[in-house]
Amino acid sequence: MNQDIQILFKKNKGYLTRKQLPDKPTYNQLLKLVDEGIVERVKSGVYHYGDYSINDTMVDIAKIVPDGVLCLHSAWFCYGLTVQIPQSFNVAIEKSRKVTLPDYPPITLYYWKLDYYELGITKKKINGYNVKVYDLEKSVCDAIKYRTKIGMDVASEILKNYLKRPDRNLTKLLGYAKQMRTENTLKTYLEIQL
Repeated sequence: MNQDIQILFKKNKGYLTRKQLPDKPTYNQLLKLVDEGIVERVKSGVYHYGDYSINDTMVDIAKIVPDGVLCLHSAWFCYGLTVQIPQSFNVAIEKSRKVTLPDYPPITLYYWKLDYYELGITKKKINGYNVKVYDLEKSVCDAIKYRTKIGMDVASEILKNYLKRPDRNLTKLLGYAKQMRTENTLKTYLEIQL
């Protein structure tokens, strides 16, 4: 691999956009690396190389998506509830907002109703950034709510890992479940797990 391209990838924590390449020959070399399977094309104009993951490249989400909150896969990974590494930052915003996303970093937006969006927001320091993220119990309730989209096995894994934690708060968990209208489903899962 061309050393200049390697340096660019290292400088940008494993990701490059077409705009970050200095000239056409470098871009052609990059395309050749994609064809050879050395570099991965994440989406149009965005390329990934190396062992960097989203977790290693935390960015200031607040600057990219003002009032955005890490949710779903990103929150579950952040709390150690799943071993699946998210392929993009999962960010919730209020349903009526419109946000234009940059090419990098990869972000998946979720548009939620205001009362659901505001429930359980907290701040957590991740890789030196203060990031808005849903708290532990709200994140678990999200897994139950979206169990058919993420898979029953993933939802079960998240709940199982949550129940092993010494800092769990079942009262708070059930309170969120009631507000999110997933209380009966959560109770069924709890009966199986406990």
